[in-house]
Amino acid sequence: MQYLVISQRDARNFTDEDFGAVIPAETEIVRKLYGNGIIRQIWLRGDVRGACFLLEAESFEEAEATVNGLPISQRGMSEFQIIPLRPYGGFTS
Repeated sequence: MQYLVISQRDARNFTDEDFGAVIPAETEIVRKLYGNGIIRQIWLRGDVRGACFLLEAESFEEAEATVNGLPISQRGMSEFQIIPLRPYGGFTS
C-alpha cells in the first residue's frame, strides 16, 4: 500500500543550523529507503519548509515506523502527516 507523507519543519523551535546538523543523516537514510523501493518519489514543498514523499508499506503501522525512524522525526524537528492512498476507481468498468 502507498502512503503520502507530508512534513513541515518546526521553524519556531529549531534553527536552520539545527536542521543543517541533521540533514546529512536524514539524506543518507532517505537514499537507502529510496534504493530499497520504500520511498517511491520525494519532493520539497513549495509553500513551506518541508517535504512530501510516497512511501510503500504493508500497513499504516509500518509506514509510521519508517517515518519515526527518520532523524528529523526522532528529534521532533518536523511534523509529519501520513495519509493512506487508495487506487482511483474511475478507470475501472
